[in-house]
Amino acid sequence: MRETARNHRRRTGVAVVGALVLTGALTGACRSEPRPAAGGDTHPAAQSTRAGNGSPAPPPTGMFDEAGFQEDMRAAETTIDDFWRRHWDRLFTGSYRSPRVAGLYDGRDPRSAPPCGDERLKRDNAAYCPPGDYVAWDAHLMRSGYARGDAWVYLVIAHEWGHAVQARLRRGLVSPAAELQADCLAGAALYGSSADGTLEFEDGDERELVDAFQFIGDRAPWTKPGDHGSAAQRLRNFSRGGENGVRACFT
Repeated sequence: MRETARNHRRRTGVAVVGALVLTGALTGACRSEPRPAAGGDTHPAAQSTRAGNGSPAPPPTGMFDEAGFQEDMRAAETTIDDFWRRHWDRLFTGSYRSPRVAGLYDGRDPRSAPPCGDERLKRDNAAYCPPGDYVAWDAHLMRSGYARGDAWVYLVIAHEWGHAVQARLRRGLVSPAAELQADCLAGAALYGSSADGTLEFEDGDERELVDAFQFIGDRAPWTKPGDHGSAAQRLRNFSRGGENGVRACFT
């Protein structure tokens, strides 16, 4: 994936705010309460994409493209933020505020991991932290996944941004299967950005997205059963948002 020249020209950076917004409510015709889905639950401190010690290992050969990695991280953050800022008023009541981007941290060093409530984020984790209203991702997790394809960072960042969106909605709009709903919102944001012309899918990106869900589904050895949903459930919800847009994540 890559940020388009159009979005690069108009980008002014990621807004950094700390206030948690809870006033949002879905507008338009789609107001029904989300029904529980199999798999996924809401975590009291931080909703996250866990990978544990079994996170995807880099390919055995080849050099890691650090410059490309950093550029794709920045592009993913600004593109996803731009999508929600651009479409919020059409979808929800209230106003949109960007979550703070804490960004990369070294999970091997507890002092590097940002605090979320009374705890610090874990190694090989990516999370949205409600008390701090920020998103962050472990460097090893992100680099390991990126080594197999740049779509990884867009997926992880879009998913955690989905949790930030949930925190800005009326409680009744947040599905009991919050992780699967965040996958749906991630699909809506990525494919919606493509429709907006701010993100371009390159050859192989969709295959990389499918492969990524094999690593982060509940049947992967480093996830807890019921944590996020199986790979098939996660991909199905991501696809629903990608094909039908944000409103499909609330029906």
